[in-house]
Amino acid sequence: MKNVRSLLIAALLSTAVIAPTAQAACHDKVVYHKKPVKDPHRVTGTVVGAALGGLLGHQVGGGTGKDLATVGGAVAGGVAGHKIQRHRQDRVYREVVRVCDR
Repeated sequence: MKNVRSLLIAALLSTAVIAPTAQAACHDKVVYHKKPVKDPHRVTGTVVGAALGGLLGHQVGGGTGKDLATVGGAVAGGVAGHKIQRHRQDRVYREVVRVCDR
């Protein structure tokens, strides 16, 4: 009788202890990140662009025209360098993250 009672209690406990748990609903979420900017005023791109533009502008013309071409090349190069650096800094990268609700 003791064996039967032990088996019955063991059977009841095994079904009572193992209760079905709710499954967490998981899904993939796309997250967009922007890299931190080291040069927010874009000084590096502007200076490098102005220097290269000035060098290229100096190759054109002669006399006073050479001076104007140098200044014009420096201004145009500075603007171009600023825009190029802004474009490179504003890049966003995508990451897929697994999210589970509980």
